[in-house]
Amino acid sequence: MATIGLDMLHYAKITEDENGNESYGTPQKLAKAMSADLSVELAEATLYADDGAAEIVKEFKSGTLSLGVDDIGATVASDLTGATIDKNGVVISTGEDGGDPVAIGFRAKKSNGKYKYFWLYKVKFGIPATALATKGDSITFSTPTIEGTILRRNKLDGANKHPWKAEVTEGESGVAAATIANWYKDVYEPTYAAAATE
Repeated sequence: MATIGLDMLHYAKITEDENGNESYGTPQKLAKAMSADLSVELAEATLYADDGAAEIVKEFKSGTLSLGVDDIGATVASDLTGATIDKNGVVISTGEDGGDPVAIGFRAKKSNGKYKYFWLYKVKFGIPATALATKGDSITFSTPTIEGTILRRNKLDGANKHPWKAEVTEGESGVAAATIANWYKDVYEPTYAAAATE
């Protein structure tokens, strides 16, 4: 089903332990979302045998997230890009900046009124792009766009895999109401049913 909206854009700071395993801070509002473009790059290999493709492997390599937002405040700019805020509250961007990765959460409204919820577990952002224009005969809004690289996380989930995205659709069979209600309280952590033993 098609989506017709985008809102509730949040981020959570990441702390890594000595092994590189991530833990997430409390999600915070990032900005009012205008657009989110997600593209994924796969690592692909084909094994040829007996004059044909015998095996094909496609795995997540990385992705790109481009966010169009209404504004990026000083604290968010600092958290996402590594810019510093001086004693006068001025955001200072330097050539040495390089923000730490964060988790990004948002939801997209579907045409049936339900929402599809997302968490991207590890996104490293660059400097926001800004387009400015002088005021003419009509009003034109100028808003920032920020682009980040999506990575898989280092921390293994309960299935011994490295997730890069979690998504759930409200109201689908098997989706607990608590999962939706708690989506922005913490970054979602995958849980799996215990494996059956023979």
